[in-house]
Amino acid sequence: MKLIFLGAPGAGKGTQAQILSEALCIPRLSTGDILRKEIADSTNLGLKIQKIMDSGDLVSDDIMIQLVEKRVSQSDTKNGFIIDGFPRTLPQAEALQPILEGLTHIDGETYVINLSVRESELIKRFTGRFSCANCGALYHKEYKKPEVQGVCDKCSATDFIIRNDDNDESVKLRLKIYAEKTAPLIDYYNSKGMLISVMGEQEIHEITVDIMSAIKFHGDRVVM
Repeated sequence: MKLIFLGAPGAGKGTQAQILSEALCIPRLSTGDILRKEIADSTNLGLKIQKIMDSGDLVSDDIMIQLVEKRVSQSDTKNGFIIDGFPRTLPQAEALQPILEGLTHIDGETYVINLSVRESELIKRFTGRFSCANCGALYHKEYKKPEVQGVCDKCSATDFIIRNDDNDESVKLRLKIYAEKTAPLIDYYNSKGMLISVMGEQEIHEITVDIMSAIKFHGDRVVM
């Protein structure tokens, strides 16, 4: 089985990708992790990427596609994989498609899981976040408060910090970029019959159950 996660920043893609990776015993492939490993291994491509990043430029689509193609061909993906954070644009999705179609040795379909969350909820999730200044434990003023107000559950520190970009203006800009560049992938994958939309405004375990149920339904339907 091959899964791709779509959704706006803050929709919960990373959380669900990690849960399903463990439940299905298939690796979660993060583009950030792929980039860091390539650099750490000092491959020719990794050295090229390091120079690009050092100069402040963005890694090109061509290089990202090369990295993803290399990663999905490794032995630990023989039973499938989950891609988290890629593709982000229509050209990336179009370049990725023949790679996915060429992985005939992996059983099962490719499903694109779109986590649907209202913009107002996404803004609330970001602007309510804070973390422990000592150990980095994450909290939210509404969804995940410390058990004792003002005291970190993990290390008992009393100092907390808020990220500079967790404000209305920054969050709205990130969502605007998502709407312009990534949201068009919803129609792209829907037209290919690969899209599964799941309501992302539920408890974490409820979202997981909905995803697993949808995958089973679609898989059974394909077999029939």
